[in-house]
Amino acid sequence: MEESVGQSSEEQASVEVKIKDLTPQSKRVDVKAKCLEVSEPKGIPGKYGNSRKVAEATIADDSAAIILSLWDAQIGSVTKDDVVEIKNGYVSLVRGHMRLNVGKYGQLAKSEVVIESPSTTTNMSDKEYEQERRPFHGGGGGGRRGGYSGGGRDRRGGFGDRERSGGDDRPSYMNKGRRRF
Repeated sequence: MEESVGQSSEEQASVEVKIKDLTPQSKRVDVKAKCLEVSEPKGIPGKYGNSRKVAEATIADDSAAIILSLWDAQIGSVTKDDVVEIKNGYVSLVRGHMRLNVGKYGQLAKSEVVIESPSTTTNMSDKEYEQERRPFHGGGGGGRRGGYSGGGRDRRGGFGDRERSGGDDRPSYMNKGRRRF
């Protein structure tokens, strides 16, 4: 029984990986890499109306490079030529491109490990991935204010030919709400 308990905790532990092995689904990864450059921080609106800052650092190990997103307090903790150790990081897609992140359960620290020749031939953030569309919860759908109503008036404001208005001799105002499939 003790073996199964040990096994389940191992599944939740993070795993050390090379940058070239990261995928958009990578979670709980440990990466050691050298920082090649850090962008200027920029402000972006947060989910709840608050503003957040993000900077992007290009990091590389001996296999490939990737962009590391540095959020708020992480900005300034990494500078060019630092070797960083990321524990329990994860990959997200930003406009279809991979970004390595250190979330609230992860750690970002400077490392004494020396990475002599970081590989810049492959940047994992350059490849574009098909991104699943997240559902938009801002309203919309049908109704009078946009969305797809499936038929209705043509550009001139009329209903066009009799086919579209129902095909019978009713006045067009009586067809409101009727759907023909």
